[in-house]
Amino acid sequence: MSGYKVAHVDEIEGLDYREETRMRPVRHHLGITAFGTNAWTGDKAGDRLVPSHEEDSGNEELYVVLRGRARFEIDGDTVDAPAGTLVFCAPEAHRTAFAEEAGTSVLAVGASAGKAYEVGGWEVWAPYHEAYEAGRYDAVIEQARATLEASEYAAPLYNLACCEALSGRADDAIGHLRTAIERRPSLLDLAREDTDLDAIRDEPAFRELVAG
Repeated sequence: MSGYKVAHVDEIEGLDYREETRMRPVRHHLGITAFGTNAWTGDKAGDRLVPSHEEDSGNEELYVVLRGRARFEIDGDTVDAPAGTLVFCAPEAHRTAFAEEAGTSVLAVGASAGKAYEVGGWEVWAPYHEAYEAGRYDAVIEQARATLEASEYAAPLYNLACCEALSGRADDAIGHLRTAIERRPSLLDLAREDTDLDAIRDEPAFRELVAG
């Protein structure tokens, strides 16, 4: 097996994400496990590059403008960022970015300070998130189940379990939840409080699972 991989940002298949942004899952494509990294691209001037958000506590991000020109809006400030610009954001900084030129591309690199990076696999879940937010749980199950079961990521499988619980598929939900927790034990705490799982909370198998 080769000790390196090479990819051009344009050859990584893009995913439609929040606020009509276009994300290219760099970390997932290259198999990186030490830190998170994705690229955001804008086809035309005015396209939003980075969704409007803040990061979880401790999660720092560096944005690298690969080409074109971006306009970052951070905590009310505007930052002009031509190609080659580095923009660092602390976790609590509210940020978004827009393309000022067609074809602008920005690489984001992030990780949480003081602890080992844990692969989330949200890139796998992203194509189905809009349907989940819209309450189309059966559609998520039918479209995503095979893909999420085949992935090695715990969080997307946990989300599938939530959709199954909300659709009244208790046995499937508990089975996928069990696998997700086996892969990432920290999800157990979330399962104990997550209202998406309320429909299966009285199931003996669920009570046994979360009691561990």
